[in-house]
Amino acid sequence: RAASVILSSEVNAMTDSQQPGFKTEPNRIWLPDEKGDMLAEVLFPAEGANIVNITHTFVDDSLRGRGIAGKLMEAAAAELRRQGKKTKLTCPYAVQWFPRHPEFSDILYK
Repeated sequence: RAASVILSSEVNAMTDSQQPGFKTEPNRIWLPDEKGDMLAEVLFPAEGANIVNITHTFVDDSLRGRGIAGKLMEAAAAELRRQGKKTKLTCPYAVQWFPRHPEFSDILYK
């Protein structure tokens, strides 16, 4: 599935109802700027055949307060569900995000 690239100027103009175009790679979803440099990312390395661990979420200071981390987490959760994977949570942001989004509780590794 091809991911669209969104320019940082487009992120600045987004409303809460719009979703940024993230790039999806194995075990990573990220947002590039117009030069291809990373502005935001969530990492979820594999820990088994169908188990990953959400270990890290980063959002550049220029985008903080715009809900990008939550959109990254939602994109990661949807992608993991699509792949039939379960996730552990060691990223502090993920640890607090998932209890507020019980619609994704089915992908949590127990």
